[in-house]
Amino acid sequence: MDCIFCKIIQKEIKSEIIFEDDLTLCFKDLKPVSPVHLLIVPKIHITSLFEVDKNNSHYISKIFENIPKISMDICENGFRVVNNNGEDALQSVEHLHFHILGGRQLGWPPC
Repeated sequence: MDCIFCKIIQKEIKSEIIFEDDLTLCFKDLKPVSPVHLLIVPKIHITSLFEVDKNNSHYISKIFENIPKISMDICENGFRVVNNNGEDALQSVEHLHFHILGGRQLGWPPC
């Protein structure tokens, strides 16, 4: 498999890791769009939300348990969590991931 996030998880590609546990990895985005731009991923390859099921949903639960722990200190005034799912949403890496954005006031709507 030639997945950049899997290679980051396996430490084949170096990335600035912010948080790691047994099921998830959080690291800085290489092309940030805000002062805080992190990615949090499951440590198994799940292509997108379309593949989440009862066998792997505990990874997603763990991601959402970890997001507040990671974000509260570095984004005191709030943060946004974004998931681009599929081609129309411009998902650029086919490994399920969530963007944590903060450090500035974010506009709405996001498109």
